[in-house]
Amino acid sequence: MTTERNAAVSSAGPGSPEFSGRGFTGRRRRMYGAAVVGAAAIAVVGVLVWVGARGQAHAEGLNCAATPHQCSYADTTNTGVTSGTTLATVPTKVSSGPGWKYVAADGEVLVSTNGTVLSGLYIPCELVVDASNVTVKNVQVVSGGSFGVALENTANVTIENSTISGVNATALRVGSAIDDVYGNSTGTVVKDDNISFFKTGIQISTGLIEGNYIHAPGYIAGDHTNGIYVNGGTAPLTIENNTIFNSASETDAINLDAGSAGSAVANKTIENNFLAGGTYTIYGGDGPNNPTSNIVIENNRFGQLYYSTSGQFGPAAYYSTTGTGNVWSGNFWDTTGQAIVAP
Repeated sequence: MTTERNAAVSSAGPGSPEFSGRGFTGRRRRMYGAAVVGAAAIAVVGVLVWVGARGQAHAEGLNCAATPHQCSYADTTNTGVTSGTTLATVPTKVSSGPGWKYVAADGEVLVSTNGTVLSGLYIPCELVVDASNVTVKNVQVVSGGSFGVALENTANVTIENSTISGVNATALRVGSAIDDVYGNSTGTVVKDDNISFFKTGIQISTGLIEGNYIHAPGYIAGDHTNGIYVNGGTAPLTIENNTIFNSASETDAINLDAGSAGSAVANKTIENNFLAGGTYTIYGGDGPNNPTSNIVIENNRFGQLYYSTSGQFGPAAYYSTTGTGNVWSGNFWDTTGQAIVAP
C-alpha cells in the first residue's frame, strides 16, 4: 500500500457488522428510450410502450426516481450484499484467509494471491487488491480514507454484489469507492454493487460497469463529485444498467473526460442507465485537444429529481456529434418520456 493513503477508520459505519444485504434479482433486462431508431412510442396512462422495429412491445413507467427497481433499474433492493448473508468483521472476527490478510501496520486488507475469492466479510478499512483473477463478492467495505477498494496493477478483477461506502457523508466520506489506482488495470468488472458516501463512486477506464446503484455521495468543501470518472483513454469500457444519482450540484453522474490535454477519448459505451444530478449529468469527453470517437450514449433515462434539466445546467456537455462512430440515440426524460436531443 502506498504511504500517502489515509489510515484505516474505526469499525463504526453504516449498518451492522453482521450486515444483511439486499436481494439480487439477476441481470436486469435492457431498457429502451424514446427515440430508438425504427421504433414508435405510445404514452398510455403514464406507461410508455415502445414498439421496436421487429414489433416487440416493451413497457416502462414514468417518474421512476422514487423506486427505480419498479422500472427495472438498480436501487437498494437489487444491489449490494445478497440478502441473508452473514458477514464476519475484520480484524476482530477474522484477520486472514486464503490469498488475503489484514495488515495492521497499514490499516488495510490486502489481497496478494492470484485467483483469490473474497466473500462474506465486513471490512472497516481500505481493501487493496494487488493480484489478478480476483473475485470480491458479498463484501461490505466501509472506509473514510482515500479508497474503498483499490486496484493495483490487476487483471480480470470482479467486484460484485458488494456494498462500498464512506463512514459518513461528510468528513469521513471515501475518496474513491472503487479505484484503478495506477490506471493500468484491465478486464475489471464492477456489477450489482451499492455505492454511497463517496467523492468518486468508480474510477476505471476499461472493462464493464453494470447494474450498480451509485447514490448519496459525500461531500467535503472543494470536492468535485463524480458518480463514475473514466479519465479518458481508448480502451473499451461499457457502462450499462446502472442507477447513478448525484445529489451534489457538481460535477456529474458520468465523466469521460481525459485527465490531460492531447489525449484521445474513444470506445466508451453508456447505455440503458438511469442518471441524474451534477453540473452536467454526462461529460462526453470532447475538448479542443481531446478528440473523441466511438462514444455511444444511448437509451439512457435522465431523472429530474434534483434539476428539471437533470444536471444543474443540462443533461450532457462536451459531447461531439461529429466524432467518428459517436452515437447519441434514444435518451429520454424520466418524467415525460420525451426524447433528449444531442447537446
